[in-house]
Amino acid sequence: MTPSTHRLLSSVLAVSVIVGFGVSLIGCASIGPVSPVAVSDVKSLSGRWEGTVYLPGSERDDITLTIRDDGSYDVLSKRGLGVSSGRGQIVISDGRLIIEGERGRGVGTVLRNRAGDVVMKVDMTLSDNRNLSAELWRTR
Repeated sequence: MTPSTHRLLSSVLAVSVIVGFGVSLIGCASIGPVSPVAVSDVKSLSGRWEGTVYLPGSERDDITLTIRDDGSYDVLSKRGLGVSSGRGQIVISDGRLIIEGERGRGVGTVLRNRAGDVVMKVDMTLSDNRNLSAELWRTR
């Protein structure tokens, strides 16, 4: 391969990478940003939420979270052949959800995209110091 051919191939490769990167950024931007929703009253969260919990070790599980007007909640997890449940209390502090459960504690954030879709993101530390996260959507 001659030096001029090598330069031409390098230039084509560099331009391809730059264009590909630029297109991927435009694609991500079209999804639209999400913005946090300041929650002032736990009643605004009441109802049924469904989603996925991500457990340690890359395990995933489907969950249903039911929040009552007073902030108390029940959570139901459908693990493989069995069912697991829990309960706790959610309070609001500075627009964030503070979650105290039977098996751990954590924080939650409510987010909204441009289309108006709302998602609740939760990060918790269990009483055995394992961490989990969850994404939930309101189903009412």
